[in-house]
Amino acid sequence: MKKIVECVPNFSEGRNQETIDAISDAIRNTPGVSLLDVDPGKSTNRTVYTFVGDPSAVVEGALNAARVARKRIDMRIHTGEHHRMGAMDVCPFIPVAHVTMAECVAISKEFARRAAEELGIPIYLYEESATLAYRKKLPQIREGQYEAIKDRIVTPEWKPDFGPAEFIPQWGATVTGARGFLIAYNVNLLSTPNQAHRIALNLREAGRGPEEPGYFNEVKGMGWYVEDYNLAQVTVNLNNYRVTPPHLLFEEVKEQAAQLKVGVIGSEIVGVVPLDAILLAAHYYIEKENLFVLEEDQKVRLAIERLGLNSVAPFNPKEKIIEYMIAQSPAEPLAGLSVRKFIQEVAKRSSAPGGGSVSAAIAAMGAGLGSMVAKLTLGVRKFEDVDAKMRTLVPPLHEAANALIPMIDADTNAFNDYVAALGLPRGTREEISYREEHLQQGLKKAIEIPLSTMIIGDQAWDAMVEVARHGNIASRSDVEVGARALEMGIWGAYKNVVINMADIKDEPYKKETLARAKALKDRAAEMSARVLDIIEKRLP
Repeated sequence: MKKIVECVPNFSEGRNQETIDAISDAIRNTPGVSLLDVDPGKSTNRTVYTFVGDPSAVVEGALNAARVARKRIDMRIHTGEHHRMGAMDVCPFIPVAHVTMAECVAISKEFARRAAEELGIPIYLYEESATLAYRKKLPQIREGQYEAIKDRIVTPEWKPDFGPAEFIPQWGATVTGARGFLIAYNVNLLSTPNQAHRIALNLREAGRGPEEPGYFNEVKGMGWYVEDYNLAQVTVNLNNYRVTPPHLLFEEVKEQAAQLKVGVIGSEIVGVVPLDAILLAAHYYIEKENLFVLEEDQKVRLAIERLGLNSVAPFNPKEKIIEYMIAQSPAEPLAGLSVRKFIQEVAKRSSAPGGGSVSAAIAAMGAGLGSMVAKLTLGVRKFEDVDAKMRTLVPPLHEAANALIPMIDADTNAFNDYVAALGLPRGTREEISYREEHLQQGLKKAIEIPLSTMIIGDQAWDAMVEVARHGNIASRSDVEVGARALEMGIWGAYKNVVINMADIKDEPYKKETLARAKALKDRAAEMSARVLDIIEKRLP
């Protein structure tokens, strides 16, 4: 799965359009980066850029932007309403998908090291990247702003984490680090601004002061009135949506609004949001309302409806959810083909796609047939007595079928890696060693993929057996075909494990992996026979 990191650098320039555009272009033209938003402010004389990419790409994007700022921004003549201390004032890195906070800490330090070395600028670390408690928060580091740097930076307490401990008048200093994703979130009220603020004080972490803290951690907020909407809002920053997600704050606002006899008419997300935050809301309402929703697009729609995200402006997932904004065509050239074209591709005079890809496709169809029968049984009045049972059987079959689809291409890709290693030079002893090492790696990858196909397929068996036992008997042939297809897919994957194992030199790995694969293959034969036997006994 693709790793996605967000970077939100703030630059001390919001008036010179040429400079704003030059920084935009530097980010936009960085390979692997998607520039999502550019938000300049004339009164603040500050522009906030939002872009995403994989870990290495976001570092390059931030460096490219900093290079432009180094040439074009002069802090000696900068004025504006927003607090600032540098040309690139702050540059946070935020984990969005399949990236840990620790990885983002490493990313921020890599950016800091390279920027300091190349541009000769002082850089401080903050938030999760901070090394000293007394300068963990941005206001602590930025105290006194640009004008105070000259005296502070030469003291031992304020020596930069990277770069020179000296005042660079044109630049100032930069703060970088890793932090959680901040969601700007508003709940709409048919109330006075005072009532909205009263609720906000109850909910925000600071509450009404040290003696009366609020309900939620990692929340900053207030109440205000929005003339454009003709309503009040509880407006908050959710500094860590995994601690306090939007749906929990929304539900608490509803409860408090009800006590004040105030109407709640939905909410809005300002800017972009990670898919994870939306799915957390969906799963909350699915559990709360005992709903049965499997598909991601339906979960997203449920969250949008329950949170009322369309109440003041359309919430278009493709324009608001980060993963959808940067979505590219899936790297599944085989799985994305029509059935006809896939078969024709297999039938060509080439070794890939071969048995491994076909086995994954067959196993996926087997699990899919089990899922189909369970879904056709679910919700049918005639089968109400097994409705609860079907609700537990659909998910593992549905998930197995979908998880097996990517294995179609993964198997071919793994084989291609091995073929690429075969072409490596072998003229010297070092080249021979290097080639052999990569051949072994390629073989192991070519083994791990079909083994993964077997493991994923195996996870469907228990549900398949129960569908045979309790599913609509009118669909018995679908269950039978599904069981045999799933068995055949696992058997085919097993054969791919065995054939690729022949040249493996790691004997402990070979012994352990073959034993595991054989156990999965034998269980598939056993479970398939059990399904067929159950169906046979259910017939009159």
